[in-house]
Amino acid sequence: MKIARYIDHAILKPGMTHQEIVSAVQSGIDLGVYSVCMHPRDVALAAQMCRGTDTLVSAVVDFPHGAGGCAVKRAIAEYALDQGALELDMVMNYSAARSGDWDTVKREIQAVVSLAHPRGALVKVIFETSEHTEESIRKGVEICIEAGADFVKTSTGFSSKGATVEAVSAMLDQAQGRIQVKASGGIRDYAGAKLYVDMGVKRLGIGFSGSAVVCTGEGENAENY
Repeated sequence: MKIARYIDHAILKPGMTHQEIVSAVQSGIDLGVYSVCMHPRDVALAAQMCRGTDTLVSAVVDFPHGAGGCAVKRAIAEYALDQGALELDMVMNYSAARSGDWDTVKREIQAVVSLAHPRGALVKVIFETSEHTEESIRKGVEICIEAGADFVKTSTGFSSKGATVEAVSAMLDQAQGRIQVKASGGIRDYAGAKLYVDMGVKRLGIGFSGSAVVCTGEGENAENY
């Protein structure tokens, strides 16, 4: 399987022009990535472009800080689903998590899951792992499982640090196959992407310019990994 099928092609720089967004979505389609990951405002455009292709549309929710609260997460999720998103990448309320208020974290995740799953959409929960201890990462994985999420995800790519081997290892070890893991943020080449896939992640979050580098890769059989 091509490594492109692990990639959520992140088109999330806030200052992108309309034409840059169109070009980035088309690049994702041409590369054959699993999904293009959009701001909610751009979901309808991406859904129209991706119709009839092998590339789905995912949308970020309460991005990048996760601080909007339950009602905001739910409203954004509903809007994105209405516009054609088939996957939602929601940011955990990591302030609540760091405060030990896991009930709030779980309630917000459940609010999004309850909207997504009846429509056949998946939910990925972004931890922003640079803000957590290993203990907190492991607790977050358990909360996401209890809340019915489909993936746990390392990072937004907008914080101090993206995916690390240590954080991904903790997620995978705690998950034990009960929930999927997505590595995101700071994956800049084919070797880094392959490392995380070999560890067991099922999805990679890579910015639109980096996706082309990872997909084409360097070295023997890079495109067909």
